[in-house]
Amino acid sequence: MVNRVIISEVRNAKSLNEENTFFDLEINHPIHGWLPYTLSPHDTDMTVDNSVLLELIGDDFQAYVAPTQEELDEAAAIEVRRRRDMALMIEVDPIVSNPLRWADMTTEQQNAWAEFRTALLNITEQEGFPHNVEWPDKP
Repeated sequence: MVNRVIISEVRNAKSLNEENTFFDLEINHPIHGWLPYTLSPHDTDMTVDNSVLLELIGDDFQAYVAPTQEELDEAAAIEVRRRRDMALMIEVDPIVSNPLRWADMTTEQQNAWAEFRTALLNITEQEGFPHNVEWPDKP
């Protein structure tokens, strides 16, 4: 059984899509007071009844504004850098920062890892960055 939280007040609703089915807003939680909340049609958590929130919002919301190309480019750049940083942390750092592993490698292997690391670091310099990035192959 789901323990439902009854929400009777919302404020500062902002539509996040053209269909006005996805919102950022604040809800007045009966215990915690005003909280930020994202209402999504894909939400599977039934603690808060989103249909009630939609009724409370009604037509009192800030209209959806499509992101500019600059905002889309910046979001893409952030995602590429995040993926690059994760690859460095998870795939490269455990190899190149471990003296025992590094010493066990041939010069050829060390060079391959150094080139891979450099290629990851230089991803932001690629001509197609951030939308057309060629990811280097891990040695």
